[in-house]
Amino acid sequence: MSILLYLIPVALFLGFLGLAAFIWSLKSGQYDDMDGAAHRILLDDDEKNDKN
Repeated sequence: MSILLYLIPVALFLGFLGLAAFIWSLKSGQYDDMDGAAHRILLDDDEKNDKN
């Protein structure tokens, strides 16, 4: 039963650490352009190669 005195604060700390990492990723713009990479692969790169 005394192990809970250690496990509960550790679990809360790790939970808050994960929440802080998620909020940081939102503020740094990690989720801004979800469709950009999916559409970018469909673009034709021949236009860039013709200029060389």
